[in-house]
Amino acid sequence: MVRPFAALLVLLAATLLSLPAEAQWKWKDKSGHVQYSDLPPPLGTPDQDILTRPNAASRRAGPAPNAPVSIVSSGTPASAAASGALVPRMADPELEAKRKKAETDAAAKQKADEQRVAAAKAENCARAKTQLTTLESGIRMARANANGEREFLDDKQRADETKRTKDVISVDCK
Repeated sequence: MVRPFAALLVLLAATLLSLPAEAQWKWKDKSGHVQYSDLPPPLGTPDQDILTRPNAASRRAGPAPNAPVSIVSSGTPASAAASGALVPRMADPELEAKRKKAETDAAAKQKADEQRVAAAKAENCARAKTQLTTLESGIRMARANANGEREFLDDKQRADETKRTKDVISVDCK
């Protein structure tokens, strides 16, 4: 009775110890060396160089995603760890979706801001062109002073206002 129970225990222990080995990746790196890791190969590794992939059940049972971990080569573990070769894990789909949504929202906001600035420039351009036409027509123009009284523009004031209006046109009417 003890022998079958002991054999069953040994079989169970062997099965449990072999489970982590199922979640291993095996691929050839750029120099042709075979690499083993519990993380996927670096981005840019061609599919034909990936020799073994873990099954879907063992990939879900792995450690938390997005944690940077060093990949240690089978030939020189100390040199790979010392070089700081860090590869991020595959991103969580929800986080990736949130990141893409945030990027899309930021792009939409930037586009709306650019359109608002362009509309303001177009309006400034139109007003400046109308003002320049009025200034160059030679009709008498007046403006209110600090006391609210009406003052007519003399030739020097008209020339200054014409120059300022042309500057606005050169900036906003592109």
